[in-house]
Amino acid sequence: MAAVFAAGVGAGAINSVVGSGTLITFPVLLATGLAPVTATVSNALGLIPGSISGAIGYREELRGQRRRVLKFGCGALLGGLSGATLLLMLPADAFETIVPVLVGLALLLVAFQPQIGRLVQRRRARTGASPRRDGGPLLLVGLTLASVYGGYFTAAQGIIYLSLMGMLVDEPLQRLNGVKNVLSALVNTVAAVFFLFAADFEWTAVGLLAVGSGLGGWAGARVGRRFSPTVLRILVVTVGTVALVQLLLR
Repeated sequence: MAAVFAAGVGAGAINSVVGSGTLITFPVLLATGLAPVTATVSNALGLIPGSISGAIGYREELRGQRRRVLKFGCGALLGGLSGATLLLMLPADAFETIVPVLVGLALLLVAFQPQIGRLVQRRRARTGASPRRDGGPLLLVGLTLASVYGGYFTAAQGIIYLSLMGMLVDEPLQRLNGVKNVLSALVNTVAAVFFLFAADFEWTAVGLLAVGSGLGGWAGARVGRRFSPTVLRILVVTVGTVALVQLLLR
């Protein structure tokens, strides 16, 4: 019980700043003897308070982004529900091949975001095209598909969100991080509501994770908001690399 609570605190803090907190909680839940699907469902339910407290902690960065959040949020709700449904329908190892590829690609996009941004700006200057405030249809589709993955497993979901938005939206990384936290909260919530009626879960684990992640999400947001874009990017790439290695070794 102490290990599950501590994992919840750590996951909540990491999720609010970077993402990939599931890579802390999921192995701990498996170590307690839970079946993989039951652990995944319990994890999704237990991390909801952490996602919400992390989003609240970034409320200053979310100012002026209501339209963007509403637009992307609709895709997140649809994708999260689809991913939760796939979790109960597909074999447990269905995403084992594609997940490391997605995480690796997302890490490259985050790491080289400044260079990609400059290339996009030069291209716009040559063509005279104006930047799309919300990234256009491509970003909406990409975030919706990332939400399908988030409803299925959630590991490194936040890193994928940040990589897509950082490439297609001209905003500081911390403001995009606030949007990421809202999208993660929506995906976790809609998946959890579905799981309440359609899947087995362990209430003790859910309760411990909920309290721990709520505290961790609040603390992580307070600390993470102070990071410079460069520090935040380095942290994202570092945590994401650890997550990728863990996924490849599973």
